Amino acid sequence: MEEKLIAAWMAAREKAAALGVRLRPIAREEMMKAAHRSLTGSRLSDGFAQLREEGHLEWSLEALAVDKRFTALFSDEEANEALTRLLEAGYTF
Repeated sequence: MEEKLIAAWMAAREKAAALGVRLRPIAREEMMKAAHRSLTGSRLSDGFAQLREEGHLEWSLEALAVDKRFTALFSDEEANEALTRLLEAGYTF
């Protein structure tokens, strides 16, 4: 399941980059660590604010973290943080 999340996140990051969203590079083997770190910290995921401005929060890590395909990969706290960020940004499911 981790590989599917990583593939989905990489595809989302490619779409975001094509839109001009600035993203820091993440090595494939570090992506799960980066995801967990992002969702446990107080900082939004890379590009979140720009994705909100562009109307594409579905490409954010937060959206992937609450996607039913991937929720088992995240703790309840991480999923709740992702959901809170999305709802505060006005994301609709």
